[in-house]
Amino acid sequence: MPNRRITDYLNRPPFSGSQDAPQPAPAEQPQPATAPPAEAPGTEDQKKKVLDSITQLGQTNVPQLESNIYCLTIIGQVEGHIQLPPQNKTTKYEHIIPQLVAAEQNSKVEGVLVILNTVGGDVEAGLAIAEMVSSLSKPVVTLVLGGGHSIGVPIAVAGDYSFIAETATMTIHPIRLTGLVIGVPQTFEYLDKMQDRVVSFIARHSKISEEKFRELMLRTGELTRDIGTNVIGADAVKYGLIDEVGGLGKALKKLNELIEKARSGEKVLQ
Repeated sequence: MPNRRITDYLNRPPFSGSQDAPQPAPAEQPQPATAPPAEAPGTEDQKKKVLDSITQLGQTNVPQLESNIYCLTIIGQVEGHIQLPPQNKTTKYEHIIPQLVAAEQNSKVEGVLVILNTVGGDVEAGLAIAEMVSSLSKPVVTLVLGGGHSIGVPIAVAGDYSFIAETATMTIHPIRLTGLVIGVPQTFEYLDKMQDRVVSFIARHSKISEEKFRELMLRTGELTRDIGTNVIGADAVKYGLIDEVGGLGKALKKLNELIEKARSGEKVLQ
């Protein structure tokens, strides 16, 4: 009997074996919260593009269009061999020339639209851009918005056809030198030769004669601190500097006409 009591005692918890004794039901484990769906791989890239558009252009939606027309802008002051202060709005000719080379080599580009709103700048840099524009084998239309002053005039007339906005202006004046100028005959001869290069280029690429252009360039009494002429919109067409008064719509329509002629093998005459 005592042995039986001892056996019963040992079979009671906590001495009972784990195999014979009933085990309590395990507590329910809490289910992990459902993870939010992962964002699509391109979502971050789309957000970045939108932020870049807002930063650069001030808008969230930029029209996307595969076009056969390349748009080149000449804005602010044409910067040449001397770097201008950072607060100046400039167009660097070392940036423009590679763009023109790329447009010439790209078979998808069939025409170039040059938009100008410039106060002028470096003479040799401006002439370099004008020569590059005039030497393109593809149709080129230029459009003067706001202003196409000083060395901007040769660039404005360098295309196959030119437009000017009704309110836009073009200032025609003699070239000037900045910095140290040595008052010797060689300096004046150099200025005359540089002036001849500008005048002859404009006369070759527009309907104005050299005599008329020099007359406008040397006119007195119109500009406050300089000699020259300020030509507005329709007057530029009247003098033969620009082909037509018009805006973006007319410029694109004319460029598409020139592209169609180039496709059919017709020669585009300036």
